[in-house]
Amino acid sequence: MSIDLAGFLGVVLLAYLVPGPDFLVIVRAAARDASLGRAAALGAQTGLCVHMCAAALGLSVIATRSAVAFTVIKLAGAAYLIYLGVRALRDARKADIPAPELTTPVGGRRNSFTQGFLSNVLNPKAALFFLSVLPQFVDRGGSLTQQIFLLGAVDVVIGIVYWLSLVRVAVRLRTVLDRPAWRRRWERATGGLFIAVGVGVAAVE
Repeated sequence: MSIDLAGFLGVVLLAYLVPGPDFLVIVRAAARDASLGRAAALGAQTGLCVHMCAAALGLSVIATRSAVAFTVIKLAGAAYLIYLGVRALRDARKADIPAPELTTPVGGRRNSFTQGFLSNVLNPKAALFFLSVLPQFVDRGGSLTQQIFLLGAVDVVIGIVYWLSLVRVAVRLRTVLDRPAWRRRWERATGGLFIAVGVGVAAVE
């Protein structure tokens, strides 16, 4: 079995460097608290595991070849991103509340994990990556299922390292966001980006 691992690593690293829904969710969570950022990162990578298993089992093929199924997934993902954007804009109105009061101790990490998970699972581009991009690096003479799991696992591990590194950087924003004016601008900016990305996902043919 011969896998083009070097080529795959290059594509994966490039994909992570291009900001997307996961990036926004993780950075916003990390800016509130490091543990929330880590929870969102693990949620996103758990969602990636779902796409990996779906691709290995052939479910991604069914979803992407069915116009109805693909549209449902796409619109659900777009709606969720827009929902997160609206929530961020609403939080901007609470910018005068001290930062610690904006973080819910109970269920905070669970909510961040769920947001990361859903942002990835409902992202049709993640499914398309495993269906159309990943197969370019496998050996057609070997077991496709085994190779998908192997490359998918590599993708997940790289993502965990990348996201946790990003969390460490984003945590430094907290000292800035303790200032109400800056926190208000941050929430407005991230809210606008969420909505813009959601609209973009919905508009993809």
